[in-house]
Amino acid sequence: MKPRLPAEWEVQDGVMLAWPHQGTDWSYMLEEVQSVFVEIIRQITRFERVLLIVPEVGAVRRRLADDGVDMARLSFYELPANDTWARDFGPLTVIVNERPVLLDFGFNGWGLKFASDQDNCITRRLSEQGAFLAGIKTIGLIMEGGSIESDGLGTIMTTSACLLSPNRNPQLDRSEIELALASLLGTRRVLWLEHGWLAGDDTDSHVDTLARICPDNVIIYVSCDDERDEHYRELKLMERELQAFRSPDGSPYRLIALPWAKACFDEAGHRLPATYANYLVINRAVLVPTYRDPERDRLAMERIGQAYPGREIVPVDCLPLIQQHGSLHCVTMQLPEGVMS
Repeated sequence: MKPRLPAEWEVQDGVMLAWPHQGTDWSYMLEEVQSVFVEIIRQITRFERVLLIVPEVGAVRRRLADDGVDMARLSFYELPANDTWARDFGPLTVIVNERPVLLDFGFNGWGLKFASDQDNCITRRLSEQGAFLAGIKTIGLIMEGGSIESDGLGTIMTTSACLLSPNRNPQLDRSEIELALASLLGTRRVLWLEHGWLAGDDTDSHVDTLARICPDNVIIYVSCDDERDEHYRELKLMERELQAFRSPDGSPYRLIALPWAKACFDEAGHRLPATYANYLVINRAVLVPTYRDPERDRLAMERIGQAYPGREIVPVDCLPLIQQHGSLHCVTMQLPEGVMS
């Protein structure tokens, strides 16, 4: 039976996160970023469960309980972790014969940029600790969850900059990558974006920072209309590519443009990859990253609400997260129905 990679908006058991601790790159701003994680966890547990990887349970449990998180919907697993980007080291779930199977892809720190020895072992270690009901399959391919978007029906959208990166799977060309996706994820077709990037991005243009597939043949994407901005040309070229894409029935996708987040910089003056596309879809809600820009934040939530009618649109202040070049979707990995113990 051919596997199927569910869409993010399908029913979930919960969401996996890894708690920021002193051994991560967050050590210089730990309290600020932990507060963001508390809010993400609080909002998710209103709707479903959270699987939380922690270095030590006691202090984190007390912190979350004191902050009013629904502890009955929270499961802790003590494991070592290099960092907090669960989207990219977490498992991808496929459905085979109506049952979920966890695919444990290789994770090499976004093309050998950062240490990843502990993160690469997390899915296997969680399985050994009984975190999952679903079976697990180790995959030799290097791939991060943030690098692909699925419509749940066999379409994958991705970027050539990431999936064809020479530091990930240099032995495979484009056609061989497509064959691997077909075999492992049940992909029938791949929509390749040749354009689109964000300054400060370490991922080689993960698609979840740029464009997202939504229900009913909708694609939501970041749009830049400021001709003076360094991103203007590349994002306009990406927009044209999206306009040329066709849905499985041959019709154009309905495109919804997200506002261009205001330019944010770190203390050294380097631009940070603020993006509204990095939202998380959960049961009955969508968590949307905001960046303390009331007008653009409001517009982003309104546009995302158009793509997900009937779901509660929940803002989460993610300005601290982009200090380490990621946002809300990057620190989470959804676990579809039937996966969690």
